[in-house]
Amino acid sequence: MRKRTFIALFLTLSAGFSLGAQQLTRFAVVDLSRVYTSFFRDSRAVREFEERSARVQAEIDRMTAEIQSLRSSQLDAEARGDESRSLRLEGQIYQKSEYLKEYYQTKTAELNDQRAKLSQSGTFLDQVYSEIRYIAESEGYSMVLNLKENTGILWYSPTVDITDKLIQNLLAKAGR
Repeated sequence: MRKRTFIALFLTLSAGFSLGAQQLTRFAVVDLSRVYTSFFRDSRAVREFEERSARVQAEIDRMTAEIQSLRSSQLDAEARGDESRSLRLEGQIYQKSEYLKEYYQTKTAELNDQRAKLSQSGTFLDQVYSEIRYIAESEGYSMVLNLKENTGILWYSPTVDITDKLIQNLLAKAGR
């Protein structure tokens, strides 16, 4: 009878421990924006985006300098008492300033759209998600959260941040 009670107690405790072990959930976090920056900074698409962004900025700088030059000319005309020239320059300044505002808004929207498309590109996301899945399954993580887009993360241990491992794996598979 004692032996049966001991065995029953042992089996009950073993079942309880195994249920507790099965309920353990491991989380990991990853900084996808850092992965994107690290992995794709040398890609052709990113280089083209950066070149386009630089061209837009150069054009904005050129237009701003032109407006500044016109303002300087307007001040000179006012100092000489040449009101007709001053009014003509004021009109040009207004037109160029309005064009610059419109150009800036349009180009900024285009660049933001291009940046969003780069970070949402299917091949990039497929590679990243595939590698995240591999790391999570091989290291026993039940869930991987995007560190920058999840406002529910108040604290995490650096030991669960798999960003560096993900970047290393992606670079190794890309042959870099």
